[in-house]
Amino acid sequence: MRNIRTYTEVGPGGASIPEQVVAQGDRLAARLKDIRSVVGIASGKGGVGKSALTANLAAALASDGLRVGALDADLNGPSLARMLGVVGKRMVEGEHGIEPPTAAVGVRVVSMELFQDGEDAPLRWRGPEADGWVWRNVVETGTLRELISDVAWGELDVLLVDVAPGTDRIGRLLDLVPDPAALLLVTTPSEMSRRVVARSARLVREACVGKVGIVENMTSWECPNCNALTDLYEPAGPDLSGRDGIEKWGAVPFDPRLARSTDEGVPFVLSHPETPAALAIREIIARLLGELEAK
Repeated sequence: MRNIRTYTEVGPGGASIPEQVVAQGDRLAARLKDIRSVVGIASGKGGVGKSALTANLAAALASDGLRVGALDADLNGPSLARMLGVVGKRMVEGEHGIEPPTAAVGVRVVSMELFQDGEDAPLRWRGPEADGWVWRNVVETGTLRELISDVAWGELDVLLVDVAPGTDRIGRLLDLVPDPAALLLVTTPSEMSRRVVARSARLVREACVGKVGIVENMTSWECPNCNALTDLYEPAGPDLSGRDGIEKWGAVPFDPRLARSTDEGVPFVLSHPETPAALAIREIIARLLGELEAK
């Protein structure tokens, strides 16, 4: 288990906290110069398949020849390392920072899961209990900053950031990367999911994020016998697309094999490339790349 450094442990010895904050910001900015595009995959709601979508987007982009990194920003429920098949690989200190393990398709992966010993909790708070929730937020922000700035990502075309559930976590990413190249908001067609994601959409619009797309996940189910698609949800809740310039970038049908493949660390978009779900993910990638080129 790696201890996340506090401000008293970072920067020049004896430097004040403000000076160390500036030093950390400088390291972050220097690292981001080598990354052409940062793309956030967020929701605000858990259980919508956001991490599985991130893993498959990363694998598909890398298989097309792009230099891709995938950062699991869910510190307390990490899963991206397992989905990309790098669990058990160690992160080592290199000349230019922490060297991320590489998945089979060439995706450079960083996740708190790689720092765990067995089933240990990935992030523990060690400090006074009074106002502990405030300090935990500080620690989480510092951890996310380190996972970007202290990792030797190298030159990347795209860094995908799998954002933890909660609108506050989206705000935390935007504090560190104020102008991401794009932000995908993942939802299911259920009323509850759409209402939660609608709040996330308002947040990113207030933050003036440029390219924002809605992705609906688990929209329908394909019959294995006749290949007919059946909606999994009754139409409900607010339609998020078209609001404040936010458009739907794609809809991914449900496929039970997708969940199985992520458990096995084999991206579904590579193992089942001709299925409706994989083709839908490819359509999202085409839209994403078009928006990134336009930017």
